[in-house]
Amino acid sequence: MDFSVVHDPQVQSPQRARRRPQKRQLFCPAHPDQLISGNGSKHFLHLLKPEELKSRGMSDRRARLVIQAYPVLVLSNEWLEELFCPKCGSSRWCHVARLDRVQHTVAWAPRELWQQVARVDPVESNPSVSQFTRREARRLSHRRADGGRHYDPR
Repeated sequence: MDFSVVHDPQVQSPQRARRRPQKRQLFCPAHPDQLISGNGSKHFLHLLKPEELKSRGMSDRRARLVIQAYPVLVLSNEWLEELFCPKCGSSRWCHVARLDRVQHTVAWAPRELWQQVARVDPVESNPSVSQFTRREARRLSHRRADGGRHYDPR
């Protein structure tokens, strides 16, 4: 008699354990043992000069060729992100560089790096906003606690 193995769909064979992708691990520069979290908005760095590529380890000739081919080169593995540290108790802008899917290097973002982001500066005010709007926003943010002249339906 021939005993053949019949595949029964209800009997489950041992499968590989599914591994979930690990979450990125970002550690505070001031507290290396503390995980920090971000809000997800990233400002990627834009390189315009061959010197910026040379500082990241590229040869002079190759850096010039890349900048000639791509006048604005966007780095997909380096960005600025606002991160919150529970030990510091505040959010700060950090320069994040991805090493692999999980490992990243985090450092406080120097002011010069904001020049490499697409025309964004958190300290400077938006030039497209009028002086009147800026003045009114400042006035309303410094208003007294009782609400001033605004009607409160409570």
